[in-house]
Amino acid sequence: MPLAQQNKKYTYADYLSWPENERWEIIDGIPYMQAAPTWQHQAISGQFLKQLLEYLDGKPCKAFAAPFDLRIPEMNEADEDTTFVVQPDLVVVCDKERLKGTGYYGVPTLIIEITSPSTAKMDKIWKFAKYEKAGVKEYWIVEPENKLVTVFILQENNQYGRPEVYSESDKINVSVFPDLSIDLKPVFDAIA
Repeated sequence: MPLAQQNKKYTYADYLSWPENERWEIIDGIPYMQAAPTWQHQAISGQFLKQLLEYLDGKPCKAFAAPFDLRIPEMNEADEDTTFVVQPDLVVVCDKERLKGTGYYGVPTLIIEITSPSTAKMDKIWKFAKYEKAGVKEYWIVEPENKLVTVFILQENNQYGRPEVYSESDKINVSVFPDLSIDLKPVFDAIA
């Protein structure tokens, strides 16, 4: 991709023209190149995905792991005009009609981001604000180095309430799936 042009808002249409071997996200029209995740990041993601897939088997909702292009539109913009294109580590979608091409165009039910030093600010500030504004019902931020998971649940006022914080020996009762409990022990044992 050429150097970002000042004052240009990049879209999903631009994103589709960039080299496939590079990982990019676009936040409010600004492109950000992503580094490859560490093995610890991948191990944690795999354990979460395993538990989600087991629970969702035979149900209408589906879980996906990065690479997965999530496009969250603003003001009903067309898919190709979306200026928010991200690669959440894990995403659960319940409206299969919005699955398109390399990902999903719309608002998922649950998003899990696994932070690293290079992504923490993006996950905790920019993505947090966008996910909340868009109406993502449940957003988890996983901190591998501290073995902590912070869970944000969308409230009736369309804002995330006070976060719940879980450690490596806890189980998380998933609010969007009341009969699902995610066991954090195998998640963090994967990096022990």
